[in-house]
Amino acid sequence: MKMKTRLLTGILVLIACQPPTAEPDFDMSALPGSDFEGPAFEFELIVEGIYQARGTGNVAVGSNAAIIINEEDVLLVDSHISPVAAAALIEELGSITDKPVKYVVNTHFHFDHAHGNQIYPDDIEVIGHEFTREMLTNEGSTGRTYAYFLERMAGQAGFLDGQEGLSPTPPNTTLSERMTLFRGDREIRLLFFGRGHTGGDIVVHLPEERLLITGDLLLPGIPFMGDGFPSDWVGTLEELKTLDFDIVVPGHGAPFSDLAKIDHLQSYLTDLWNRTSDAYSQGLTAEQAAEQVDLTDHSSDYPSLRGPGAPLPAIQRMYELLANQESNQ
Repeated sequence: MKMKTRLLTGILVLIACQPPTAEPDFDMSALPGSDFEGPAFEFELIVEGIYQARGTGNVAVGSNAAIIINEEDVLLVDSHISPVAAAALIEELGSITDKPVKYVVNTHFHFDHAHGNQIYPDDIEVIGHEFTREMLTNEGSTGRTYAYFLERMAGQAGFLDGQEGLSPTPPNTTLSERMTLFRGDREIRLLFFGRGHTGGDIVVHLPEERLLITGDLLLPGIPFMGDGFPSDWVGTLEELKTLDFDIVVPGHGAPFSDLAKIDHLQSYLTDLWNRTSDAYSQGLTAEQAAEQVDLTDHSSDYPSLRGPGAPLPAIQRMYELLANQESNQ
């Protein structure tokens, strides 16, 4: 990978306050949580025809979305936290394009990236990894991670209302390793390099635009690890370095061009795994380890690390993996 960085020049942030140019195929006002005021999203132009949509805070949307406007249609990456959030994006797309959405990619199964799937009609192709389909089919997206965040996000505007009538809906098209879409003169690569943030993380690579959409596999900060595979994650990140790209469009946070963040996350994951393994071997409980594991030597890369301690869901997940390793020996 060419580790060249470039400034994100000419970035345009558009507040989606204009009325859509085409009526959506459904009545958003009928969806729970739709009684918010103002735009749900702002749109940031990354390169020509490609935007990132981020929530404004007027209603809970969870993840970002990436928007790829092709010659005749639109591809969305991730469907947000609820049906109303997904519907709001479809409606507000009218401020930047009048082309129809034909494809949606789920980067992984987590509720904040995939719980909008149920609003899409059958003629929209929703694409995800086989593991993502399995988890969304078998209530995986409403399991412990959902329960963990349900309480913590309850105060966000429209979040609890938006969960009413929720019916987690799996992708209707799956891949195991890779898929390539050719939309006009644009090549869109959907790639699975291995387990990481979950068991089925897809990245979206646009080789001509030298751009990589990463979901939660790679973020500007430390990702949630409650369903992760830390030791596999390091190797999966290494595979990203085989691709040519200059800009990362993450599932949370703003786009960035500092590709050293790949190395930073690999180093953090390695040390967190090793230090958590030591705590496990010493007989500490997960709760004790979460208080004592010290990653402050990574604070130059992650300024939020102000003292010892690590998120309990990450430590509990690592204890689960370590226990499985022990039982299989």
